[in-house]
Amino acid sequence: MAEQRVTLDVGNDGVAIITICNPPVNALAIPIIAGLKDKFNEATRRQDVKAIVLTGKGGRFSGGFDITVFEKVHKNGDVSLMPDVSVDLVVNAIEDCKKPVVAAVEGLALGGGLELTMGCHARIATPKTQLGLPELSLGVIPGFGGTQRLPRLIGLSKAVEMMLLSKSIMSEEGRKLGLIDAIVTSEELLKVSRQWALDIAARRKPWMRSLHRTDKLGSLSEAREILKTAKQQAKKTAPNMPQHLVCLDVIEEGVIHGGYNGVLKEAKAFKDLVLSDTSKGLVHVFFAQRATSKVPNVTDVGLKPRAVKKAAVIGGGLMGSGIATALILGNIYVVLKEINPEYLLKGIKTIEANVRGLVSRGKLTQDKANKALSMLKGVLDYSEFKDVDMVIEAVIESIPLKQKIFSEIEKVCPHHCILATNTSTIDLNIVGEKTSSEDRIIGAHFFSPAHVMPLLEIVRTEKTSAQAILDLMAVGKSIKKVPVVVGNCTGFAVNRAFFPYAQGAHLLANLGVDIFRIDRVISSFGLPIGPFQLQDLAGYGVATAVGKEFAKAFSDRTFQSPLVDLLLKSGRNGKNNGKGYYIYEKGSKPKPDPSVLPIIEESKRLTNIMPGGKPISITDKEIVEMILFPVVNESCRVLEDGIVVRASDLDVASVLGMSFPSYRGGILFWADTLGSKHVYTSLKKWSQIHGSFYKPSKLLEERAMKGIPLSAPVSSPSTSRSRL
Repeated sequence: MAEQRVTLDVGNDGVAIITICNPPVNALAIPIIAGLKDKFNEATRRQDVKAIVLTGKGGRFSGGFDITVFEKVHKNGDVSLMPDVSVDLVVNAIEDCKKPVVAAVEGLALGGGLELTMGCHARIATPKTQLGLPELSLGVIPGFGGTQRLPRLIGLSKAVEMMLLSKSIMSEEGRKLGLIDAIVTSEELLKVSRQWALDIAARRKPWMRSLHRTDKLGSLSEAREILKTAKQQAKKTAPNMPQHLVCLDVIEEGVIHGGYNGVLKEAKAFKDLVLSDTSKGLVHVFFAQRATSKVPNVTDVGLKPRAVKKAAVIGGGLMGSGIATALILGNIYVVLKEINPEYLLKGIKTIEANVRGLVSRGKLTQDKANKALSMLKGVLDYSEFKDVDMVIEAVIESIPLKQKIFSEIEKVCPHHCILATNTSTIDLNIVGEKTSSEDRIIGAHFFSPAHVMPLLEIVRTEKTSAQAILDLMAVGKSIKKVPVVVGNCTGFAVNRAFFPYAQGAHLLANLGVDIFRIDRVISSFGLPIGPFQLQDLAGYGVATAVGKEFAKAFSDRTFQSPLVDLLLKSGRNGKNNGKGYYIYEKGSKPKPDPSVLPIIEESKRLTNIMPGGKPISITDKEIVEMILFPVVNESCRVLEDGIVVRASDLDVASVLGMSFPSYRGGILFWADTLGSKHVYTSLKKWSQIHGSFYKPSKLLEERAMKGIPLSAPVSSPSTSRSRL
């Protein structure tokens, strides 16, 4: 651990330089905050100090408050661990200091880092410095005065946008908005900042206290209108996240009753929110995502990832073209192979459309798009494979075809080349059994659309080498994916854990629960769309194929519903042909299709599981639990079978792969907030009424009986742990 400290150096010019030193991003840990208070008090007391410059060491100002403190607060519920920064440090020591304070800002000033700069009397920055207040993405609000000072420096509308969307800006835009007073080179930064501080001391430059400014707030009626609109928007877009409305209330307090009152209300609201379930969930996901990069016997054995500069993608369909798009955007040359010119052209056109789509949405510049497309080459044979570092096969789910491809590419690719498959269901041992390179065979399971969805499941067999896993993890990071390493089984981690999701919804539909109500309830819980609309979107072919695989692998606990087959027979195929559970018309939102109801009636007649032939009576809470508790249950089996390294990997995978709401912390974290006992007793009760689909797993039963959280490590080294 590098030492956390704050230094003070006084130059011959009488300017004290106070420097935050806590690599890599100068996070505001508790010792740093204490050090800042000390050094500001010292500089204020000293007769030889005329002015102060606050800066960060190593080319970065500060990445913000040290959020490991949040973790500690969440573990023991003691909010007194949070230091008083807002009044003690930012108002009393910095803003109301009797000597001028200038912030010299380089690299980044985020969260608490930016809030410190706004307490200073001027801000000088280097080009391309990142500025933002991303606290809402962790379930809290800015807590060091940011809700009050940002609107006073850049205007209410822009400040609300930056805070509510956790959106950062560059120093160039900050200069235009009035957040930054001047932009200078890195070399000039301290020299200019020192002179600026002396100019304020000599009254040659204005001594500005941000909290006292009102010139950018506009009239009270304008401010109220802006805040009213923002509140309506927040209720619509973030109904389950309290921090958005709290943030707007705190801003409003300052606008109406003055900045200092706003600061006091902000400090209280911040402490309340730190203890909220939303903050606990979001902070858990934040740390869980970082933990995925640590894989025992892979990342801790001294290996270094080898560079993947050129990759081949076999198959230019929906997945193949998406994967190729992700790779070229990550600066990796791609050879796309197809079986005939027509398919190849179609694949290349899809990739071009993917890239153009990112440009039109403002996510990519035209220059970068052109560069990415120049890294793509289409081929019809293996001649270009002689120097590739990685091959990803993304053809249809056919065992003979995949085996044929792998035995062919093994012969033409270099010996170090990673041989990856994007299969979502087929056992990797079977894919590679006809090759002599099983140590290089690995699953690279992308989620659709592959160039957009952030998760990459890296699937290993008992024979996959640590080097191949490490190389693929590095590729994942370079193409901006979060790689999660998992073991080999039907559905791997994500699809296996979530196979009961659609089945649970179908079980309820056959018990007489309205499918449109199910979708509404699941959407209100926080998933982007409900299970039936999701099935419409994915297409029924996928549902049928995947359903068969799971029924074969887990026959003791699958619910087979005739509904999808009945829909296909009636000429429906979801969004693909505009008719599914919903009607899809260009330019309008999907509308529930009442003509699907007789088909559902037929399904209910065939399954004949309604107690006494009558629909069950059920609350919204029970709908959520009867659909998601089986997912929790299967997640416990995934844990028990050693398919994932740790429980938090499943949380990350559920958020990034299945769009489980991040503010609920992931599937197992959420279950722990309800308690393993409640999950177990509910499943037990339903299994007695509705059968083995709900039967609690061994691990869940064990944890419920002993009162152990589901997220605790699995201690018993069962034989299946050898997968990892």
